[in-house]
Amino acid sequence: MRFKWSGPVAALSLFATALLGVSGSASAAPCGNNGGGFGQWKAAFAAEAQRAGVGQRGLQALASARYATRTIAADRNQKSFNYSLQKFMQIRGSATIVAQGRKRLARDRAFYDALEQRYGVPAGVIIAIHGMETGFGRFMGDSSVVSAITTLAYDCRRSDFFIPHAIGALKLVDRGAITATTKGARHGELGHTQFLPGNALKYGVDINGDGRVDFYNQADALASTANFLRQKGWRPGAGFQEGQPNFRVIKQWNAAGVYQKAIAIMAARIEG
Repeated sequence: MRFKWSGPVAALSLFATALLGVSGSASAAPCGNNGGGFGQWKAAFAAEAQRAGVGQRGLQALASARYATRTIAADRNQKSFNYSLQKFMQIRGSATIVAQGRKRLARDRAFYDALEQRYGVPAGVIIAIHGMETGFGRFMGDSSVVSAITTLAYDCRRSDFFIPHAIGALKLVDRGAITATTKGARHGELGHTQFLPGNALKYGVDINGDGRVDFYNQADALASTANFLRQKGWRPGAGFQEGQPNFRVIKQWNAAGVYQKAIAIMAARIEG
């Protein structure tokens, strides 16, 4: 089935019509390995999203999502995580991250000390993640978060992993934390430290007290990162190098072994 959208209301109406033809079950629209079935999948996924508490704004964002071919290409070609640790750190610019990270720590020591006092996570770890993920906010992505994450939820390769994050992204739209056009990384990660949407929804912190969790605001993003690590089991004062208690928490941030080791090494160097 092909849909021709003419606006949010029409999109939702077509979604409702399509749902009548899939027996009310999101499972009636199978995953796919190309964009051919994405429209049908979105229509069925809308029902699942509604059951999970997604509201009208989130459903409108889902209706406008497009199959993200660049996301699929990136997901199939993650070569850098197969490099040696030395090569990985070289291509990711670890020396620059450390040098700039030390300057940031010296300049904003009070902020990072306050984060550590509240969450127990040392400044070096937060700064290393910030530098690794977006070059300290210089590039936070050029892909639609909603389109990217729903494409991955639809794709057969890892749909079970990405479906909760797709629901999370739609709920973030409902809350006004992002919009249907917010840009992020190719896998739908968003903000200064590239949160997956489901994690952003669960661990986001409004540290500046403006009434909105904004992952494109540095303070909120870094506080949310510290909160994520603490909630995942970070032990204040314990070590975070490989083999130490908090290294397993760094693993919760990114599953790639070279990434985990690089963060631990850079964090220690930033701390000096």
